[in-house]
Amino acid sequence: MSLFLHRDERRALRRALSLLELDGGRVALSVLTGALGLTSAVALSGVAAWLIARASQMPDVVALGVAPVLVRLFGVSRSVLRYCERLVSHDTALRGMNALRTHLYEILASSRTDMVASLRRGDVLSRVGTDVDAVGDLVVRGFLPAGVAATVGLVTSVAIGLVYWPAGLILAACLILAGVLGPMATIRSARAAELARQEQATDLSATALTAIDGGSELSVAGRMPHLLADLDRVERHLAATRDKAARPAAVAAAVDTLAMGLAVLGAVLVGLPAVAAGTLGPVWLAVIVLVPLSAFEATANLGPASVQLVTSAGAAVRIIELVDRAEATALPTPDSAQGPRLSSPSQGASRLRARGLAVGWPGGPVVAEGIDLDLGPGDRLAVVGPSGIGKTTLLLTLAGLLPPRAGELTLDGVVPWSVPRDQVAERVTLTQEDAHIFDTSVLENLRVARGTVTPQEATALLQRAGLGTWLATLPEGLDTVVGTDATALSGGERRRLLLARALAAPAPLMLLDEPGEHLDTATADQLVADLLTADSSRGVLLVTHRLSALDCAHEVLVLGTQARGPARVRARGTHAWLSEHDEGYRWSLEQEGAGRA
Repeated sequence: MSLFLHRDERRALRRALSLLELDGGRVALSVLTGALGLTSAVALSGVAAWLIARASQMPDVVALGVAPVLVRLFGVSRSVLRYCERLVSHDTALRGMNALRTHLYEILASSRTDMVASLRRGDVLSRVGTDVDAVGDLVVRGFLPAGVAATVGLVTSVAIGLVYWPAGLILAACLILAGVLGPMATIRSARAAELARQEQATDLSATALTAIDGGSELSVAGRMPHLLADLDRVERHLAATRDKAARPAAVAAAVDTLAMGLAVLGAVLVGLPAVAAGTLGPVWLAVIVLVPLSAFEATANLGPASVQLVTSAGAAVRIIELVDRAEATALPTPDSAQGPRLSSPSQGASRLRARGLAVGWPGGPVVAEGIDLDLGPGDRLAVVGPSGIGKTTLLLTLAGLLPPRAGELTLDGVVPWSVPRDQVAERVTLTQEDAHIFDTSVLENLRVARGTVTPQEATALLQRAGLGTWLATLPEGLDTVVGTDATALSGGERRRLLLARALAAPAPLMLLDEPGEHLDTATADQLVADLLTADSSRGVLLVTHRLSALDCAHEVLVLGTQARGPARVRARGTHAWLSEHDEGYRWSLEQEGAGRA
């Protein structure tokens, strides 16, 4: 059936199926059990037809032989084999979906940050959710029905041909008619509707996520009614395209019914003269006439299988587009990295060093340049400056997630951009202000950073982050589920939970982005102070707007701009020195004091 697809669709589908890592033995076992189950149904029809026709002649009971036993055997085996086929096929498909999702996450994780950031959340959700399911469903709803139909059609045609060869040829021709003409009509008419539906499904996911994530802000701005109207329009269009895609299935079913009628009629037309001529027994006439009624059960599933093929091909195209974009910006991996590699963290203290560093997003302007810094275990650095000046971009570059635009950046003497990300993550951990809190227990949220965190370690980490009292109030302690993105937590509790997760990471260097953002001044200052004193064995580089709590920092870098050029380090020194000698720093500090008052 894939021959009816466009070349690009076939290529994308083959690549997506290779990422499923399907077990050929399991696929073959699925087809075998499905074919045996349907063959039992066809055999049941044939044996029952023979038994009824033979019994109508009122022979001795002994003359009926084992036919009654076979009726029971095929009746029971049909259900048992179909159940076995469902177990094997769905297990195979689910294993494949898991493998494909794993590959997607690994590819996205190894790609550049700017590529991932350019994706809409709804688009990512659609591709790793619905699209992966569509590709996996092809195994159960596409390839399996096609394999079963081909196997059962061949076996049935041969069996009827052994009874009376003209009837076998007629049945084979009608099965080919139903198995080829119906799917061709279905694929050609369903492709456009299905591709349009997929585009609308992506828009639906993106619009729905926008309404969920920004509902409060949109309501205040008066934009929510317009967004809901757009959502309703997308849903109506999606329903219309689904109805359009369902019509070809009805056409295929009609073709299947027509072919079955032709097979029965053809068997009657060739069978009656044969019975009259004595070349075919009257009992066998009933068999060749009634068996096609069951044989076409195999081809009845080819219409929906064709629709699934189109759906899966479109999903595969979208998945491979994402894979190609991610692979084009892939960072080095343990298998692909060439050149120098980082030594084991235990062999020496890690040190991050920048000289004349310029940072910016790929394809965009340089936002900051001329940055010099050294960060090792025990160091406490802070980077301050107005919003949008490039502080977050600097952190992403230092963490090895963005390539330097100019200058020198080394981690233990090696360029972090040129080594596998897992080696960099062993030494540097980055926690951003919008880091995700998962809808699971407190303990499992800490294990995101290190999977071996024990309950005792988790308790100690939370206490170091200032959450000991909060932990004691939780109804189930560490097993308490914090909810989707920790909406049940206060802003300070959320930030401290992220701090505890950062402390759980094994990396000796920590990069933290705006940990006190959106908190009240007292909570923000206390949190920043805790970050700078929480673990004296780690190196901490902190990006923050808050200056009041930076007296524990060994050095503060003040970013500023002149004219319209990139930001540079305008001043640097201890908090006390800057407060005394830098007028701009002192003015900002005084404004913070006035705000608290």
